[in-house]
Amino acid sequence: MAQSRRNRKRTHTQRHAQSSTGSRHSENRASQLSPDWWITGLAVFGMLITAYLTRVAVTASDVAFCSSGSGCAIIQQSQWSTVFGIPLALWGFALYVVIALSATLMKPRLKRWRRLWYLSLVALAISVYLTIVGIVALDAVCIWCLASLATIAAIFTLVALRRPASAPGMPWQKWLLQSGITAVVIIALLHAYYSGLFQPAEDPKLKALATHLDETDAKFYGAYWCPNCNEQKELFGASADRLPYVECTPDGRNGVMAFVCISKEIEGYPTWIINGRHHQGVLQPEQLARYSGFDWDKDYSE
Repeated sequence: MAQSRRNRKRTHTQRHAQSSTGSRHSENRASQLSPDWWITGLAVFGMLITAYLTRVAVTASDVAFCSSGSGCAIIQQSQWSTVFGIPLALWGFALYVVIALSATLMKPRLKRWRRLWYLSLVALAISVYLTIVGIVALDAVCIWCLASLATIAAIFTLVALRRPASAPGMPWQKWLLQSGITAVVIIALLHAYYSGLFQPAEDPKLKALATHLDETDAKFYGAYWCPNCNEQKELFGASADRLPYVECTPDGRNGVMAFVCISKEIEGYPTWIINGRHHQGVLQPEQLARYSGFDWDKDYSE
């Protein structure tokens, strides 16, 4: 009888232990499979922002809550608004989509966390870089861009604070070093792209035209934050640095116009003065050749 009672007690204990273990496994599976709705919601909000900015870029329409000539308009029309000819906002939209899908569908918690960490870190680094570029290079700030920056910063903060106990799956020092190097390399490549490092070699004809304009005392008056001025430079590709450019707003977008520009009665950007005549607006290389007496039909290849 005593042996029978001991067997029944042992069986009950084993069943209880199995039940507890099964319960813990079920909780772990539920934790692993459960979508992260906070991050998903923030990613969807980021998708809405970038989708709207993509529409603005594609349709060339005005940005809501931003007047003509405002920081938003200047940034949207600048060279920093595209990558490989694709609106930067569309790249951002795709990144938010990947973040949302990872937070919703990816099952293993550690794998999900590591992917979300990398995605949000890289996105945050790019957003910070572009915000700094807007302030330094364009003297402009866009509220829509700041909203996207705040969104991705919130996502990264949530990812950092809500990591699973097993994360990052390696020593923190090594993990942070790898993450930092990845972000720095991507930013360096992006900066190199915008700096023209990957541009094709100089076109001989455009090189000769830019040199001719400089030698004939033609002048190109503009402003560093002016989208049309940047468009004018882009027409010359790698030869843009040879243009006889005069900066009219050295003290910033809201600063006093340079005296040399005032004395030449510059009223808008860009303005060319060629042979004493003013030409306002973006001019095609063929037009500049005609106005300056440059032989456009000659073969300048060496």
